[in-house]
Amino acid sequence: MELAKIKACICAGAAEAAIIDVLLDNDLLIFRREEMLDEGVIRCRDGKTFETRYLRKGFKELISVIRILDSRRENFKLSKAYESKVDVINIITAPEIEMLIIFNEDKYNEFKKSGKKPSIFCKENLKMSSVKSYDFVKEYFENPEVLVRAIKRYTEVSKIRKGEYTLLDLLK
Repeated sequence: MELAKIKACICAGAAEAAIIDVLLDNDLLIFRREEMLDEGVIRCRDGKTFETRYLRKGFKELISVIRILDSRRENFKLSKAYESKVDVINIITAPEIEMLIIFNEDKYNEFKKSGKKPSIFCKENLKMSSVKSYDFVKEYFENPEVLVRAIKRYTEVSKIRKGEYTLLDLLK
């Protein structure tokens, strides 16, 4: 994966933002905070809104937009004027980012048998009512080695489609 000099990291939710912040804070990603627009995660999922807020500032260089999301169907439409100035890279965390917690808790087999969505499984079976909150996830993965291990385990069993990227691809 080749990234432009300037990066925009867009996260679908608070849990994804917390995970990226843990990785950034511990210098574990292939890019640094200083290379990012606003030096942090952006919570703007719509292409047109992103374009209005960030691209109209007159960037002359290519920008890599790194989208951390669980949906393969979520579009990120930009106007023709900006399409050639932005390289969109989707990092897929399907079915949900909460899978990292399930793997860390060594509950994957129990999760598979449950038939529940990962976030529901975490709330009901693991009694983690705040599993989607930034603060909970940041504290849960405060040890970056635990997070990296969960990312690796998750990637081992994920059905990664050809041409797709995962969080593992963002790690150094």
